[in-house]
Amino acid sequence: MVDRLANSEANTRRIAMVESCFGASGQPLGIPGRVLIGEGVLTKLCRKKSKLRQFFLFNDILVYGNIVIQKKKYNKQHIIPLENVTIESIQDEGELRNGWLIKTPTKSFAVYAATASEKSEWMNHINKCVSDLLAKSGKLPNNEHAAVWVPDSEAAVCMRCQKAKFTAVNRRHHCRKCGFVVCGPCSEKKYILPSQSSKPVRVCDFCYDAVSAEAMATGQPTRSNSFSRPTKLNASDDDDDDDSSD
Repeated sequence: MVDRLANSEANTRRIAMVESCFGASGQPLGIPGRVLIGEGVLTKLCRKKSKLRQFFLFNDILVYGNIVIQKKKYNKQHIIPLENVTIESIQDEGELRNGWLIKTPTKSFAVYAATASEKSEWMNHINKCVSDLLAKSGKLPNNEHAAVWVPDSEAAVCMRCQKAKFTAVNRRHHCRKCGFVVCGPCSEKKYILPSQSSKPVRVCDFCYDAVSAEAMATGQPTRSNSFSRPTKLNASDDDDDDDSSD
């Protein structure tokens, strides 16, 4: 079915419409063999609060962006290769219902559908696309995922030292390795996490010690020496704003 749709005029027009909605800031999406499977609005759990995002599922990628004008204009386009995606259902809790995790090596986050049936459809279609891609490529499912960030609202105190209370002055930060909300003194070091960045990123002291010990145990002294040295963070290094987590 997907193969038959790939070269159809209707599919080409639909993909062109998605491209036009993102405008010049978006990347071209029309390539041979690509099919638009479905689209819809999902609630994405961001660092500070939940936000509506427009999602487009293709047979090889997942695309989402901010809604500027519904059905007409989107910005801040994100493209996720489905080969790297693993999804995991989330148990309903309070007002957060019909959710699942989208996990990749570079970024992982939670999304929520309006209904249980919509959640089931999204998860089934994503799993089918991932399964088909892996079958064609012969690759194994990805087992390395970035941590899902704990929302700010779920941590009144540092999740590592359990002492520092967060205020307007004592800001919240996120460890890129575990996703915990931590205070500045508990996350003053950086470490290169190759799947997430080519530059050192903020990690908490616990994770820094763990990844440093792992590098030494697996016999990677050169690599460890090049990037495992502690780096003090300053205001310009702090990229914990909402855009960085979105």
